[in-house]
Amino acid sequence: MGLPIPRPPTSAGPLDQLAAARATGALRGPHGCFYLVDGAVSCVESATAPGLGARLAAAGRVPPERWQDARDAADAQHTGARHLVDAGLLTQGELEICHLGALLDAAFFALPLLEADDVSFTPGAGHWLGVVRRVGADALQRATARRHALLGRLAPWAAVDASPVVPLDPPVRPVTMRPTGPQRRLLAHADGRRTPHELALALGRSAFVTLLDVRRLAAGGLVLVPDATKALPRRRPGACLDESPAPAAGAARTPTWQPPVPRLPETADPDIALLVRLRTALEENL
Repeated sequence: MGLPIPRPPTSAGPLDQLAAARATGALRGPHGCFYLVDGAVSCVESATAPGLGARLAAAGRVPPERWQDARDAADAQHTGARHLVDAGLLTQGELEICHLGALLDAAFFALPLLEADDVSFTPGAGHWLGVVRRVGADALQRATARRHALLGRLAPWAAVDASPVVPLDPPVRPVTMRPTGPQRRLLAHADGRRTPHELALALGRSAFVTLLDVRRLAAGGLVLVPDATKALPRRRPGACLDESPAPAAGAARTPTWQPPVPRLPETADPDIALLVRLRTALEENL
């Protein structure tokens, strides 16, 4: 199964309208569900991205049975998150960081699809976890746009998005990068049959970051690019990937590609900004 990459949204349509109306309830679209509280997004679920429970289980933080216990203990007031903290499974800070990461990951794939006609809204519906952290609709759309921009910088390697990840060992061309810890783990689990989407689900890992890493690994010469002659841009002999002049003879050669540096969020809420910085550091460097 390939990982569907939605196009960047031109607007969030119903989400914008509900945010303006300060609505509370569940907005369901073709590939995800947004839970709102007073117009702010408190949770997002998508079948395309591993949920919070799967991510915590994969990290060894909350076993699946304890996650189910919290779900069973959640009452009409949606106190599942409080149960996780009170049971000592997570601290409040850990819960907020992990929840924000799962929310942003699911929103990347579900948000653009809200432009479709087949959406529904259930007033008053809430997620069993309750409110862990709220994110404004505008901030969510900006975060999604930034992620599309990151992928856009690696567009020549988009052919790997929906194909099985095939590590190249040994590489067929000079390697231009050193894999990070998460990228080495990804390569270790790539069996030549599973796509980035399937690897993300199997590892309980961010689907977006998995996709981004696979493109980076392909750009670095560590992952096979299907139909590489069609997927990679044509370049002048000796030219760099960004079309800058080739280095002079005898000059030190530099890689033709470097991983893009994620931009920090533009938000007036210092707590959200801190959480996003921590999430980015964890996803990129652990």
